[in-house]
Amino acid sequence: MGCRSILAIPAAGVGFFFSAWVLMLGAGAFASDVGIKPFGYGTSMFVTIILWVAMAPVVGAIARAQTTPLIFRRGGRAVDVD
Repeated sequence: MGCRSILAIPAAGVGFFFSAWVLMLGAGAFASDVGIKPFGYGTSMFVTIILWVAMAPVVGAIARAQTTPLIFRRGGRAVDVD
């Protein structure tokens, strides 16, 4: 379990830079179709970090909801729902 947490931060860094690179390539490929100017790697990194910061609470809430069991109370007793 400890090894996973040690490798999580470098993996997130690699994922960030890869996501920014893919966004830059995708924006360049579809720029004329969408009507935007192609942008560089710096702008792509900025957009990627904004998206990651916006999505982090959503991903955390979904992960927390999936690990917490859903329990209803009926007639004074707890009923676990899978």
